[in-house]
Amino acid sequence: MNADAVIDRATAQRDRILCAARRCFIDHGFHAASMASIAEVADMSAGLIYRYFDSKNAIILAIIERQLADKRADIAELQPGTDFAQGVRDLVARWRSGDVRTMNPTLLLEMSALASRDPQIAAALCEADRVTRSDFATWLVQRAASSGVKIDADAAQTRAFALQCLIEGLAVRIVREPGMSDHMLADMLAMNLPVVIG
Repeated sequence: MNADAVIDRATAQRDRILCAARRCFIDHGFHAASMASIAEVADMSAGLIYRYFDSKNAIILAIIERQLADKRADIAELQPGTDFAQGVRDLVARWRSGDVRTMNPTLLLEMSALASRDPQIAAALCEADRVTRSDFATWLVQRAASSGVKIDADAAQTRAFALQCLIEGLAVRIVREPGMSDHMLADMLAMNLPVVIG
């Protein structure tokens, strides 16, 4: 087997483990999900999992890293004229459908709770938030400039923080109010997004 094939196989195995772990964490929570249960869902031995991840925390950190990469890719696709409200409505629809390619609201809550007890997870989430906020701020500056408006770096950071609060707040609402009205969501976005993004 050549070097590229070995790397591809290792990447595929890691992906399989992360997908299985994600499912276990969503269904049972971090503490109840064991390496044995992750191995069962991944249809591999626990010993094989330990070849790729030395602990459950290492798996959680890899999931955080993957979610950050996905968020950064989504933000990078935003154009100055992007209909952000429609993007948020589409995100909520993906949450409701259980789309595995997007952050899961239950997993967000699990990670947030774990961060209150685990400094390593807290630091990883804090760094992911910082990077996401910076990417949002860059987009907000570009968006304003495309309309001939200038916003300073501090204002862009504050607006980016507001976007994070809005999106993560919606994730909590989806967990607690899965039947949340689409009409209420649209009205809330129409009320708040012009203030946040201009």
